[in-house]
Amino acid sequence: MKENVRVTVRNILTSYLEQNNLRKTPERFAILDAVYSINGHFTLDELGDKLNTEDRFPVSRATLYNTLRLFMALRLVIRHRFQGSTKYEACYDNNSHSHQICTVCGKVSEFKSQKVIDSIDALHLRRFRKDGFSLYVYGICSSCQAKLTRQATKRKLSKT
Repeated sequence: MKENVRVTVRNILTSYLEQNNLRKTPERFAILDAVYSINGHFTLDELGDKLNTEDRFPVSRATLYNTLRLFMALRLVIRHRFQGSTKYEACYDNNSHSHQICTVCGKVSEFKSQKVIDSIDALHLRRFRKDGFSLYVYGICSSCQAKLTRQATKRKLSKT
C-alpha cells in the first residue's frame, strides 16, 4: 500500500470516529491496514485469514462484517456481488471499477478502458453528482470458450 494512501484513509477513519464519538479501536485500524494491503478483491473469509495468520491479529466474523460496513459508508471499501459470491475491494484511490465476469467459471478480472471512463465523465445527470462507477461485463472467458468448443466438437464427432 502506498504510504500516502495509508495515511489518508487512516485520517478519514480517525476523523469520522472522533466526530461521531465512536471508539478508535485497534481492530478497526488493523482491518483497515489489512484491507489496503490486499491487492484486488477479497472475501470476508480471506480478510479474516490474513488478519489471523499473516498479521496475527484475530478478529471475529461479526467485527469484520460490521467494520467493512463502516468502511463502505465512508467509501473506503466497495462491495461487489459477483455470481455466487460477495467480494470487497479497497477503493479510496480508485473510483472507477470495470470488471469482466465469466458466466461459466465465475472468474473476475478488472480492466481499464479510457473510452468508458471518458463516456461516464461526459455523462450529465440531472440533480446528481458522480463520484465513481462500477461496470460489470458478463460473458465467457477464453478458457471456458475453448473448453466449450472442444466439448461441442467431441459431441459432434461421437454422433457420426
